[in-house]
Amino acid sequence: MATLNPPKQKSAKSTEIRSLPLRPQSSYAHLELLSPSAPPFPTLDTLQAHSYCVAALTRFLGDTGAGVPIDVLSVQGNRCWVRVPSDDLSAFAAAVTAWGGTKDGGVDVVLRLLGCSDWLGCLVGGDGQEDLWTS
Repeated sequence: MATLNPPKQKSAKSTEIRSLPLRPQSSYAHLELLSPSAPPFPTLDTLQAHSYCVAALTRFLGDTGAGVPIDVLSVQGNRCWVRVPSDDLSAFAAAVTAWGGTKDGGVDVVLRLLGCSDWLGCLVGGDGQEDLWTS
Protein backbone atom coordinates (compact mmCIF):
# COMPACT_ATOMS: atom_id res chain seq x y z
CA MET A 1 0.00 0.00 0.00
CA ALA A 2 1.41 3.33 -1.01
CA THR A 3 1.42 6.21 1.44
CA LEU A 4 0.18 9.55 0.30
CA ASN A 5 2.49 12.41 1.02
CA PRO A 6 0.79 15.80 1.44
CA PRO A 7 1.98 18.39 -1.08
CA LYS A 8 4.73 20.60 0.18
CA GLN A 9 3.75 24.21 0.72
CA LYS A 10 5.86 26.88 -0.86
CA SER A 11 7.59 29.19 1.53
CA ALA A 12 6.38 32.78 1.45
CA LYS A 13 8.74 35.24 -0.18
CA SER A 14 7.49 38.08 1.97
CA THR A 15 6.15 38.24 5.46
CA GLU A 16 3.67 40.61 6.94
CA ILE A 17 5.15 42.29 9.97
CA ARG A 18 2.27 44.55 10.89
CA SER A 19 -0.95 45.62 9.23
CA LEU A 20 -3.16 48.53 10.04
CA PRO A 21 -6.46 49.45 8.49
CA LEU A 22 -6.26 52.66 6.50
CA ARG A 23 -8.50 55.09 8.34
CA PRO A 24 -8.04 58.85 8.17
CA GLN A 25 -8.19 61.07 11.23
CA SER A 26 -10.52 63.57 9.55
CA SER A 27 -13.78 63.28 7.66
CA TYR A 28 -15.52 65.74 5.39
CA ALA A 29 -19.06 67.01 4.87
CA HIS A 30 -20.67 69.08 2.14
CA LEU A 31 -23.43 71.35 3.44
CA GLU A 32 -25.96 73.67 1.86
CA LEU A 33 -27.79 76.57 3.51
CA LEU A 34 -31.46 76.72 2.53
CA SER A 35 -34.27 79.09 3.33
CA PRO A 36 -37.79 77.78 2.83
CA SER A 37 -39.30 81.24 3.29
CA ALA A 38 -37.04 83.25 0.94
CA PRO A 39 -36.86 82.23 -2.74
CA PRO A 40 -33.28 83.37 -3.40
CA PHE A 41 -30.69 81.25 -1.66
CA PRO A 42 -29.10 83.01 1.31
CA THR A 43 -25.36 83.63 1.14
CA LEU A 44 -23.08 81.97 3.62
CA ASP A 45 -19.75 82.98 5.11
CA THR A 46 -17.19 81.04 7.14
CA LEU A 47 -18.31 82.37 10.52
CA GLN A 48 -21.98 81.64 9.83
CA ALA A 49 -21.20 78.12 8.61
CA HIS A 50 -19.20 77.40 11.75
CA SER A 51 -21.82 78.86 14.10
CA TYR A 52 -24.66 76.92 12.42
CA CYS A 53 -22.70 73.67 12.72
CA VAL A 54 -21.94 74.34 16.39
CA ALA A 55 -25.61 75.20 17.00
CA ALA A 56 -26.70 71.92 15.43
CA LEU A 57 -24.17 69.90 17.44
CA THR A 58 -25.04 71.70 20.68
CA ARG A 59 -28.75 71.13 20.13
CA PHE A 60 -28.17 67.44 19.40
CA LEU A 61 -25.40 66.55 21.90
CA GLY A 62 -25.31 69.41 24.40
CA ASP A 63 -21.91 70.52 25.68
CA THR A 64 -20.28 67.44 24.17
CA GLY A 65 -21.40 68.59 20.73
CA ALA A 66 -20.07 72.08 21.34
CA GLY A 67 -16.63 70.55 21.87
CA VAL A 68 -16.43 68.88 18.45
CA PRO A 69 -13.73 70.65 16.40
CA ILE A 70 -15.02 71.91 13.04
CA ASP A 71 -12.87 73.36 10.27
CA VAL A 72 -14.67 75.23 7.50
CA LEU A 73 -12.56 74.52 4.43
CA SER A 74 -14.43 76.40 1.75
CA VAL A 75 -17.56 78.51 1.30
CA GLN A 76 -19.09 79.03 -2.15
CA GLY A 77 -22.40 80.88 -2.27
CA ASN A 78 -24.80 78.95 -0.06
CA ARG A 79 -22.64 75.79 0.12
CA CYS A 80 -19.67 74.92 2.30
CA TRP A 81 -17.19 72.13 2.97
CA VAL A 82 -16.28 71.26 6.55
CA ARG A 83 -13.79 68.88 8.17
CA VAL A 84 -14.57 67.05 11.43
CA PRO A 85 -12.77 64.24 13.28
CA SER A 86 -13.61 60.81 11.83
CA ASP A 87 -14.92 59.58 15.16
CA ASP A 88 -17.47 62.42 15.21
CA LEU A 89 -18.71 62.19 11.62
CA SER A 90 -21.82 60.12 12.36
CA ALA A 91 -22.81 62.39 15.26
CA PHE A 92 -22.17 65.46 13.10
CA ALA A 93 -24.30 64.11 10.25
CA ALA A 94 -27.11 63.22 12.64
CA ALA A 95 -26.95 66.63 14.33
CA VAL A 96 -27.10 68.58 11.06
CA THR A 97 -29.90 66.38 9.75
CA ALA A 98 -31.95 66.75 12.95
CA TRP A 99 -31.31 70.49 13.38
CA GLY A 100 -34.46 72.51 12.83
CA GLY A 101 -32.64 75.64 11.73
CA THR A 102 -32.75 79.19 13.03
CA LYS A 103 -33.80 82.70 12.08
CA ASP A 104 -31.16 84.92 10.51
CA GLY A 105 -32.32 88.49 9.98
CA GLY A 106 -35.95 87.42 10.24
CA VAL A 107 -35.48 84.70 7.62
CA ASP A 108 -35.67 80.99 8.47
CA VAL A 109 -32.52 79.11 7.46
CA VAL A 110 -31.59 75.45 7.73
CA LEU A 111 -28.54 73.37 6.82
CA ARG A 112 -28.89 70.44 4.46
CA LEU A 113 -26.29 67.69 4.39
CA LEU A 114 -25.40 67.02 0.75
CA GLY A 115 -22.87 64.32 1.55
CA CYS A 116 -20.21 63.15 3.98
CA SER A 117 -17.28 60.76 3.76
CA ASP A 118 -13.95 59.82 5.29
CA TRP A 119 -12.36 60.46 1.90
CA LEU A 120 -12.58 63.93 0.37
CA GLY A 121 -11.71 62.70 -3.12
CA CYS A 122 -14.68 60.32 -3.16
CA LEU A 123 -17.03 63.01 -1.93
CA VAL A 124 -15.93 65.79 -4.27
CA GLY A 125 -15.23 63.82 -7.42
CA GLY A 126 -12.44 64.52 -9.87
CA ASP A 127 -13.90 67.70 -11.35
CA GLY A 128 -14.73 69.49 -8.11
CA GLN A 129 -11.39 69.10 -6.33
CA GLU A 130 -9.83 72.10 -8.05
CA ASP A 131 -12.75 74.37 -7.14
CA LEU A 132 -12.57 73.33 -3.49
CA TRP A 133 -8.98 74.44 -2.97
CA THR A 134 -8.95 77.54 -5.17
CA SER A 135 -11.90 79.43 -3.69
